Amino acid sequence: MPDFLSPLTRAVTYTRCLHALLGSGVAWVCAAVYPGLSDPTRTDWLLVLVIPVPLLTTAALVVPALRRAEGLQARMMLFPGAHARGEGAEEHAVISVAPSASWRDRGRTALWLVLRLEIGCALVLATGQLIGMVFLLLGATDEPPGSDGLVLPVPSADVFAVPLSVVLVLAEFAVVVGAGHLMTAAARRFLGPSPAERLAVLEERTEQLLERNRIARELHDSIGHALTVAVVQAGAARAAADPGFTDRALEAIEETGREALEDLERVLRVLREDGQPASGRPTLADTERLLDSARASGAKVDVEVTGPVERVPGAVSREGYRMLQEALTNVLRHSGPVPVRLRIAVDDARLLMSVRNALPQAPAGATGRGGSGLRGIRERATLLGGRATTGPHDGEWQVHVELPLA
Repeated sequence: MPDFLSPLTRAVTYTRCLHALLGSGVAWVCAAVYPGLSDPTRTDWLLVLVIPVPLLTTAALVVPALRRAEGLQARMMLFPGAHARGEGAEEHAVISVAPSASWRDRGRTALWLVLRLEIGCALVLATGQLIGMVFLLLGATDEPPGSDGLVLPVPSADVFAVPLSVVLVLAEFAVVVGAGHLMTAAARRFLGPSPAERLAVLEERTEQLLERNRIARELHDSIGHALTVAVVQAGAARAAADPGFTDRALEAIEETGREALEDLERVLRVLREDGQPASGRPTLADTERLLDSARASGAKVDVEVTGPVERVPGAVSREGYRMLQEALTNVLRHSGPVPVRLRIAVDDARLLMSVRNALPQAPAGATGRGGSGLRGIRERATLLGGRATTGPHDGEWQVHVELPLA
């Protein structure tokens, strides 16, 4: 089939035509009341196109929900979806289905209704002329000349009847396809999202991305820590070849795995949004759990805590716990069970945390910029208005974090 005939095989071509014809319905209802459709004059046809305009404009300005109704119709009938073939399936997203939120939205809806009315009426009149001429050429009507309502002159020579009828039928399809494309373009212009709606969509997408990043960090820190501890414990147990040590290593792996499963269940509950209350995320008050896990892996952790840790605000305390978890995980992953010095200090204005350990033989990210875990620590600190530095310092590897409490 030639390309110019391909629109005739698409369902959306005919739904667009139906949409335009429905838009003109109010004009024919008004015309039936005044001026009437019995032997109309040119002035009567002009009134048919003009009388409904104030009614539609008033409705669009008074009824905000009318914009939503028009948007739903446009999405269903003007844009291809599962019911259509040959075009994209996501174009309907450019049409808003929210009620009018401002006078600008109401004005755009009024312009849309008027344009839909005029295009629909023009399509009806053009179709009547073209199809009427085809019937007259083929002798399918017995209307006497002058009473058929046709505007264009019809040739009397029978030799031109069939080819001219074919041309008129193709012209009718061209009018239908063109009206559909015009309605679609107008819908994008007048029923598209307003600047406020576009901003709201961008804000929603930003919130979703931030939530996804937060969940990814949670999983990275929790599951990464558990797997690191399990790997270190298993390696140490195999190297020790001591049944007693192996039992303790397996017990530590079991405990760490159980805690990781609890964290995973909490994150999955958030993703499912099943309405069930999720258990609280760990805070700095649960730091001893981290230390027990690190010590069970063979690391010697020297801890010094000054200040009221329990008075640290919830958000800072939760993020601080995750930063410590990632720092200890990096120690076990890159340096093994080495001595670690952990310092936590809380005063009236800020929280200070420092994790120091001996440098490994081949430190990962020696510049302090490598690794998603270290980047995650810096990102968490920045989001809380603080700062974090990571890298070699005085012959040791250091993670230093400063967070404001306000």
